[in-house]
Amino acid sequence: MPFSALLVRSTALLRSTRLVPTFLTTIALATSCAAMAQSGLASWQLYSPSRNETVATYADFAACRLAAKLARDLSCKPVVPARNDTPTTPVTQPPGVTPPAMNNAFHVDASSLPAAAVGVGYDRVQPTAEIAPPSDIGAFRIPCSFSHMAFDDPIVYPGVPGAAHLHTFFGNTATSATSTAESIRTSGNSTCLGGTINRSAYWVPTMIDTATRTPIVPDVAGIYYKQGYTLNPPTIIQPLPVGLRMIAGDPTNSRPGSTVAQFKCIGGPNNSNDQYGSSIPNCDAGAQVYQVIVFPQCWDGRNLDSPDHKSHMSYVVAAASGSGFTCPATHPVAIPEITFNIVYTVQTTNATRTWRLASDTYDRSLPAGYSSHGDWFNGWEKPISDAWAAGCVQARRDCHAHLLGDGRMMY
Repeated sequence: MPFSALLVRSTALLRSTRLVPTFLTTIALATSCAAMAQSGLASWQLYSPSRNETVATYADFAACRLAAKLARDLSCKPVVPARNDTPTTPVTQPPGVTPPAMNNAFHVDASSLPAAAVGVGYDRVQPTAEIAPPSDIGAFRIPCSFSHMAFDDPIVYPGVPGAAHLHTFFGNTATSATSTAESIRTSGNSTCLGGTINRSAYWVPTMIDTATRTPIVPDVAGIYYKQGYTLNPPTIIQPLPVGLRMIAGDPTNSRPGSTVAQFKCIGGPNNSNDQYGSSIPNCDAGAQVYQVIVFPQCWDGRNLDSPDHKSHMSYVVAAASGSGFTCPATHPVAIPEITFNIVYTVQTTNATRTWRLASDTYDRSLPAGYSSHGDWFNGWEKPISDAWAAGCVQARRDCHAHLLGDGRMMY
């Protein structure tokens, strides 16, 4: 009997018994049918976004989507997200800085928010004999899964719960409006690889499906800490200052053309790598929408924050020689270039046509995504971030998404 027919028949039989809840029935069916459907290496995960649970794995996207139709709260995502290694266009410092402001684009019922993740409450580091290979630029990456959603922003609205538009958080599970540099660094679990070696908080405006007013849980946040493609030699890149925080992008923006916050289509059944731009693209079903946000990497060397949460940082500027780029004299300290890669798998054809960011408060007849932005609040254990800064970034090695560059790896 074909897999699809078996799935439909088994669903009807099990649900007709009324012996188990629908979701548990779905899990049992999906798991057993996945085992029968699997003919090769598992490439796709069937998971519950609201429960942050993987149900089963599949060899192809079509089989995963068939199982996902068994219940409303099921989606598919790649077991290994497509890697975004396209060099970023150099982002130069604009002549003016726009202070961030928060406005809600949509009403979202708090009861519809997905359950928060528990995270890991201990350090997860172990020795390894693997050596990071030489690279054109020094690079360290870390994947962080979804933590929680909240109407908070401890950088823009510290101490004021519910003042911001809806944000999606990664990393530190205790991040809230009342978070401080000390609490970020010393408390909370972590949803990042390596556990509590990295209690940093990462957040972006929540992606909303406006057709259902439902918030969308991303697959993963791939956080890059790199030398960048503009500053040389890599030895000028300094380790991260304790307590540093910053914002990239403009939540009030309503026009195309941002070089700081962009989108693209990556991977999927058709191996996409296209539709680069500042609005949310209509990617193929099974492809991933990448929301890419590039942070400034030049620090003034004194302030861990500023009134507009941007002025203590700067993007690179053209070198006086007319060749290449440099940090401006006002912001002379180069730190690793931080890039967010927020990944969403498109479940059905044309699904993204109704997606908008919680901060997209402008005319809804315009393309969505122009207000994309991100917030970063340092919560790394200082010896750990110093280790990968030296062994990966300064050493011009590619530490992939698990090596620390000093004979240790995250797990």
